[in-house]
Amino acid sequence: MREGLLEIFQESYRELRPESSLPELKIDFFAFANINNTIRLRDGRLLVRLSDLLEGAPDGVLRAIAHILLAKMYRQPIDRGQAARYRKYVASHEIVRKTHLVRQMRGHKRLRSARGFFYDLDEIFEELNTRFFHGLMARPRMSWSQLRTRRILGHYDPAHNAIIISRIFDHPAVPAYVLEYIVYHEMLHLKHPVKLRGSTRCVHSAEFQAEERLFPRVAEANAFLRRL
Repeated sequence: MREGLLEIFQESYRELRPESSLPELKIDFFAFANINNTIRLRDGRLLVRLSDLLEGAPDGVLRAIAHILLAKMYRQPIDRGQAARYRKYVASHEIVRKTHLVRQMRGHKRLRSARGFFYDLDEIFEELNTRFFHGLMARPRMSWSQLRTRRILGHYDPAHNAIIISRIFDHPAVPAYVLEYIVYHEMLHLKHPVKLRGSTRCVHSAEFQAEERLFPRVAEANAFLRRL
């Protein structure tokens, strides 16, 4: 364990629970496939696992992590300044780059075929690429999702350079323009990567939103998705 880390968690505990006795703490860095941090209470002992990507983080960031984990554990309000400090660090260019590399090495993303029962995602990508991007966008791996989910309609995974679309759209009752709009939206994530503004991640920038409105039947597509 990194020197001083135990003391950081002990100090954070005393700040949050000054009237309570300090429990035994066990803190380890763990090789998660992403930046995950966990805390649990077992037999009166607090067990903490931190992503090994944070092993070189400044003490201020580790204090923010300790505060966030302990506040969640004991259902106390999370200090906004501490939360912002942590978000800013994990959204920095260097940590994002390392996270993508780690996800590629450790993560096991199961991708399906781009060819569905009714629609072929590779064909849709290439047609949209020609119509809207002058054919200049390199095609990532295209895949239907494993489940017919309504919660996540589609997403772009930069670590695996893949666009995954919910299988719910691979159906004859889904108009082609709706599926094209979903794929077009994810293609814009390739063109307009996430930006950091202060401590906030900007996923849909003004440029992203302006280009999204260029899709010819965007209002109809969104109306269909609301009904879905």
